[in-house]
Amino acid sequence: MDLEALTTFLTTRGVDIGLRLLGAMALFVMGRWVIARIVNVLSMGMHSSKVDPTLSRYVGSVVAVLLNIVLAIGILGYLGVETTSFAALLAGAGIAIGTAWSGLLSHFAAGAFILVLRPFKVGDFVSAGGVVGTVKEIGLFATTVATPDNILTVVGNSKVLGDNIQNFNAYPARRVERTAQLAVGVDPLDAVRRFQEALKGIPNVVPEPAPEVSILDFTAAGPVIAVRPYCHNDHYWQVYFDTNAMIARVGGEAGWPQPHTAQRLLQG
Repeated sequence: MDLEALTTFLTTRGVDIGLRLLGAMALFVMGRWVIARIVNVLSMGMHSSKVDPTLSRYVGSVVAVLLNIVLAIGILGYLGVETTSFAALLAGAGIAIGTAWSGLLSHFAAGAFILVLRPFKVGDFVSAGGVVGTVKEIGLFATTVATPDNILTVVGNSKVLGDNIQNFNAYPARRVERTAQLAVGVDPLDAVRRFQEALKGIPNVVPEPAPEVSILDFTAAGPVIAVRPYCHNDHYWQVYFDTNAMIARVGGEAGWPQPHTAQRLLQG
């Protein structure tokens, strides 16, 4: 292309191209400003509705990405670029990425459902996804749990949502399950009364629901007493171990003999 042809092109088409580029830049700036405003208003609305902050950020990010894609396609169309093939290419790429990341996307979707359904919250003691512990973080892709032996465990959200969930903090009190094996000849009704009275001295045992002390079974070794106090989950292990100590102490103070197994009874 010689100088004269270049000059002719610039004088005939240069102004039009320059105006289109300036218009595209203006559309980009205005579009970004509008998108920011939409996401900001959406976030403020969810905040005023007391939506979980993680869910609010999740929705804001998704909306921002979608609107930016629409803006990019609009600007390309304004510049005269054929957007039909571009949209088809984008859809094809989306399907390919979705197939490759299907597992990650399932965790992503499950995280959104966890945030909406709220079967548990941060700080709850739960059994979820095969892990038992205290929830430390509910992320978009995984939930972080600290187990009782102080191990930080990360569980994929799809596994959490696809399995049974037990929330031990959902109710004010949780039952502690203990049993006392008595020897043959020990009066089980007297033992029940002694355990009921001794449970009143254990700290953090709640009065409602009332502790349950009952005859659970009769074995060859002697009667078995179920001792079941209730407490808040934060005090579970303290009440658990104190109940064990109480059972041993009451038996020693009452002078009960040690129970023998059926095998030892037969040998005797």
